[in-house]
Amino acid sequence: MGIGSIVTVACPARTRRAWIATSLLWVLAGPPALAQGTAPNALIETRDLAADARLAAAKGVPLVVLYSRDDCSWCEKLKREHLGPLSRDPAAPALVRELHMDRATALLDFAGRRTTSADFSRQMQARFAPTVMFHGPDGAALADPIVGFRLADFYAAYLERAIQDSQARLQQRKQP
Repeated sequence: MGIGSIVTVACPARTRRAWIATSLLWVLAGPPALAQGTAPNALIETRDLAADARLAAAKGVPLVVLYSRDDCSWCEKLKREHLGPLSRDPAAPALVRELHMDRATALLDFAGRRTTSADFSRQMQARFAPTVMFHGPDGAALADPIVGFRLADFYAAYLERAIQDSQARLQQRKQP
């Protein structure tokens, strides 16, 4: 009796086919699904800042961009504890996106010019990860960036204050 016979006896064909199909589905769909933002901590990675800024403007909220690195454990903590929940809230006071400072991902900047995420990060002087910046429809800064994950106990207050300041600046711009 060969190995195939043992597998056939121990595992009915229907169960074996279901297991193989499920395994293939997970292998083929699992990693891309995680990469597209379905993981609990995942944020949408920006590829077009001008489009993201227009979307934020249409919603009447600031665009919050996390400048992160793949090897940044503080970035993961920030996404898990603050930005992930904020990005999943349909009534959020901001539109949240992520930009990887250490990748040369193709990117359109706020003016629609082609660049890379790494080059744009340098242009924005995002030198440390995590850095969170707050942008208006034209890409202009609405509040001071939050650099690092300083004083984790107070980070929610820093973030809330920066978003409120950004919203106030947006309102000022609307007034004649």
